[in-house]
Amino acid sequence: MSTPNNKRPNFLLIVADDLGFSDVGCFGSEIRTPHLDKLASSGVRMTDFHTAAACSPTRAMLLSGTDNHIAGVGVMSEQKEHDLARWDVPGHEGYLNLRVAALPEVLQDNGYHTLLSGKWHLGLKPEYNPDKRGFDRSFALLPGCSNHYGWEPQFGDGMIKHFERIPPLYTEDGKLVDLKPNTANDPNGFYSSDFYVDNLIKYLSERPTDKPFFAFLPFAAPHWPLQVDKLYRDRYKGVYNDGPEALRLRRLARLKELGLIAQDVIPHEVVAPPETEWSTLTDEERELSARAMETFAGMVEKMDENIGKLLKYLERIGETDNTFIIFQSDNGAEGASYEAAPTMGNSIMDVVNRFYDNSLENIGEYNSFVWYGPRWAQAATAPSRLYKMYSTEGGIKVPMILSYPPWTKARGGEIVNTFATVMDIMPTILDLAGVQHPGKFFRGRDVEEMRGKSWVNFFENEKGSENATTAIHTTDDPAVGWELFGRAALRKENWKIVYMTPWSYGKGDWELFDLSKDPGETRDLSEKEPAKLKELLELWEKYVEKNGVVWGSPVSEVEVKVPGLERKDVIGGDPLDDTRAWMPHRGHCKD
Repeated sequence: MSTPNNKRPNFLLIVADDLGFSDVGCFGSEIRTPHLDKLASSGVRMTDFHTAAACSPTRAMLLSGTDNHIAGVGVMSEQKEHDLARWDVPGHEGYLNLRVAALPEVLQDNGYHTLLSGKWHLGLKPEYNPDKRGFDRSFALLPGCSNHYGWEPQFGDGMIKHFERIPPLYTEDGKLVDLKPNTANDPNGFYSSDFYVDNLIKYLSERPTDKPFFAFLPFAAPHWPLQVDKLYRDRYKGVYNDGPEALRLRRLARLKELGLIAQDVIPHEVVAPPETEWSTLTDEERELSARAMETFAGMVEKMDENIGKLLKYLERIGETDNTFIIFQSDNGAEGASYEAAPTMGNSIMDVVNRFYDNSLENIGEYNSFVWYGPRWAQAATAPSRLYKMYSTEGGIKVPMILSYPPWTKARGGEIVNTFATVMDIMPTILDLAGVQHPGKFFRGRDVEEMRGKSWVNFFENEKGSENATTAIHTTDDPAVGWELFGRAALRKENWKIVYMTPWSYGKGDWELFDLSKDPGETRDLSEKEPAKLKELLELWEKYVEKNGVVWGSPVSEVEVKVPGLERKDVIGGDPLDDTRAWMPHRGHCKD
């Protein structure tokens, strides 16, 4: 492998929060993202790249190279507190545990300068902060979300009793930071996307130049609350007045035009409560809903502008050609979830109704708090099924841009359709850095080996050469599994099984899909292909046992399979309560 001047490469990992598959221009969006589009034109777009179905599990996989059920986030911390007994097993601690050697730790021990600026979501307590997991410098948003302007009025009101152990939300190098809220729309005041990038550039400018760097930039955008300066919001005024279904059709047409999906693809139908159907909303509700989507679009454009600022900085310091850059989302688009629990309490609406103004003109301001609901989300995940929190393709297949000149200069703009996962990134980085994973023992503790696979062989061997391969994950590789909230899936080559309860838009039994012919997961082949279903179910059992997955059908007795442990649990209720109809415009739910 050749690198400029035989230097070891730098690494820049950029992660958007709850960005849908088609939410950037080079993946079919009407949202203006010129800097990401330029990055894609000089790099490659990967169309079959998969994460976990939610934020923190993906981050655990990214920074460990292994399954989230091993790395500590087999259950999200927000979910764990509702049933502590069930999750009291290894791999389900709710934070990045010490059973894994974290990517920044390994790189730090091998001469890299390691930096983080953005959302952490891998542990709230001081001993779980980024400075304890290998980052030389870190500015971290600890929980899953926050006000993008740093305004959290509920803290001072005493509403969040259980959160008093960790406010403020942010730490720098392990020390608490008390941000000054930006309540005057000051362009020089705090706004998450601006601050994270400016801070990372500051860290890079102060770095020891005799070391290569590893920089992690996990945005909090465009995760709700949807907030952005009106200058960006109003650039999309009127664009979404015809509703999410019309947007979905436009996105699908553009994806086909760009060659990112097949011309004959059958998209999965939209799954959402009937009372959120565009035609049933009042004129006021449609206005509010469209305004939320305008704000979302503005957030994405604002994020892209900041990415452009960072990329220009790398050009200025002469590190572009020697920096491996990825841009990805952490999961599918957000239909609705409860990640606000640690910062907003158990009742988001108590806080929203007390402190926030969600009137039409105020949406996007520091004191507005809205999200956009399942229909806009599925406009962004189409042709896939559903969205974040589901192990269907809409929840786990995300946009991925890779730019690394030694690999991509000759193939700029290429579309790569091979299956890959977020667990592959750590082994790829270590491979490029010339660093060996420590194996089973690291920094005085036992650790697990990686489950992902390096991309080096795939990208470095020219097509037609003796060592060339047409896939990253081949037939000899293990099946890849997913599980979160009892919603499960497993993939082997192009075959995939999915399990969801009837009240989570499933059938309460395993479904089987051939993704090569049905990427939208529209045709269940479980009855037509019983032998294939049996084969994948046997692989699923192996996956559960190998990774210590705690899962099972709600309201049923299941065996919790953890190596070395035997236990029975009765699981009751769906943690996301999908029977509620989330209203896309105001950010509250109708019972």
